[in-house]
Amino acid sequence: MKTVLAASVLALTASGALAGKAFVSNERGNDITVIDTGSWEVIHTFAGGNRPRGITLSPDGSLLYVCASDDDLVRVFDTETYEEVYTLPSGPDPELFVIHPSGNPLYIANEDDNLVTVTDTEDHTILAEVPVGVEPEGMAISPDTNWVVNTSETTNMAHFISTEDYEIKHNILVDQRPRYAEYLDDGSRLFVSSEIGGTVSVIDIAGDGTPTLTQKIEFEVPGVLPEWLQPVGVKATSDGSRIFVALGPANRVAVIDGASLEVVEYIMVGQRVWQMAFTPGEEYLVTTNGNSNDVTVIDVAAEEAVRSIQVGQQPWGVAITPD
Repeated sequence: MKTVLAASVLALTASGALAGKAFVSNERGNDITVIDTGSWEVIHTFAGGNRPRGITLSPDGSLLYVCASDDDLVRVFDTETYEEVYTLPSGPDPELFVIHPSGNPLYIANEDDNLVTVTDTEDHTILAEVPVGVEPEGMAISPDTNWVVNTSETTNMAHFISTEDYEIKHNILVDQRPRYAEYLDDGSRLFVSSEIGGTVSVIDIAGDGTPTLTQKIEFEVPGVLPEWLQPVGVKATSDGSRIFVALGPANRVAVIDGASLEVVEYIMVGQRVWQMAFTPGEEYLVTTNGNSNDVTVIDVAAEEAVRSIQVGQQPWGVAITPD
């Protein structure tokens, strides 16, 4: 184990091929931390608006979109200069969003208004407002782009919205307080985390997009109280072989085998692990840890935490530039 860890740390410091940038939104610090993913050093910090949470990038990595929740808008920054280039209308209290693979539009969860707002990233206009359940948060778009999924924390549902007419076509009841939704790259399956329910719902997707709840994955860590096992962020590898689940105050990331759907490992990370993002080649997974004010770098192949990096106050989201 020590040999694997040492090799992973060496790769972290020596692999220039992986160089890019990780952007971390600090919810309480009202700023964005920039980390060089070649050296894993903090290289810049800039103002991100009031209560920055959800964070994502344009497909080419040139623009950074930030949900400035207490500003009731999305702030957009140049990823080279870190200058704000414009803002986008978002509806009240934007929390999480997902961008269309083409870069337009942006689908935004408005936590306080029970809406999903669809915003045109080119015209800077609102295309639609879709009423959903109470306290919408998680957002995902299907690989074929036919569906946008929103999770509503209080209604305990995953809503499947057609991107053609912005109408909800399916509702799937999951466990309490669903936080995040993640499709497999082939679109065959969706995972929805439920923070208070303590589970991840497995939803199989038929060829026509019809969803069916087939299983719920539970978690158990020796010495950790069950109520601390609070699934939030979810990330699946591109081949679907591994699904990583952030377990909040349990300070662990669960590793699920994509074939058996069994938990095979728990990785110790920082305090109150929240969201996650892969580096472009999926060599590393970066987690935001809200109570320890740091991010953890996980070696994906070794399934080991190999580095901790201090960032700002209460890191929430993370986005990493593409190749």
